[in-house]
Amino acid sequence: MNGTLKKVLTLCVLPLLIVLLVYLIISGVQKPVNFDKAKDQRSVVGIQRLKDIRELQVAYKSVNNKFASTIDSLILFYNEGKMEVILQVGSRDDSLAVVNTDRIRKKNRKITQEQLYDLYLKGERVIATITTKIDVKDTLFNHRNDFVVDSLKYIPFSGGQEVEMEAIVKKVSGVDVPLFEARMPYDALLKGLDRQLIINLKADCEVMNRYKGLQVGSVTAPNNNAGNWE
Repeated sequence: MNGTLKKVLTLCVLPLLIVLLVYLIISGVQKPVNFDKAKDQRSVVGIQRLKDIRELQVAYKSVNNKFASTIDSLILFYNEGKMEVILQVGSRDDSLAVVNTDRIRKKNRKITQEQLYDLYLKGERVIATITTKIDVKDTLFNHRNDFVVDSLKYIPFSGGQEVEMEAIVKKVSGVDVPLFEARMPYDALLKGLDRQLIINLKADCEVMNRYKGLQVGSVTAPNNNAGNWE
């Protein structure tokens, strides 16, 4: 009986234990690999969203001379705001346009760029540069089929947690400088992934004195609105 049991253990149980051990070893090795892969994939989405926030913030500042302190303000600016753009018609490479423009200016030295632009609209080959206002949403992101302005408010993969953002005006060398920063903590961006590996990642960030997540801009000091992934 003992011999039979020994054979059963040797032929059946031991191979299963070996397979289980190999599985656990492979699983242990693959866990951080899979975590890093998921982290990188999520970071790509998070970074694009922060870049979009930055682009909107820069446009907002060009109109308001300060950054928006909330995502809702940026969304409203995108949906209802207007911004100035420089519009040039005609080209210096078009010799006929150059000649016509010079001829018109000689006849009327007080002619404005707006009047030249009106002549262009009527079919004249002239050169004109005007500043005009157009809707923000007709200027920014209109080449992006994947852009949804209402999504800017939320951290991807977080289950609805909002992007953390603030804006201030800070004295730098005696000059008022508008600053902003927007943040996506790893706890939110990597929600649902291995908890211990998230803790390890945050610990690494702390050792390197880096923000524990993705961040663009800074309210601590001017950094040209850079992201911490750049």
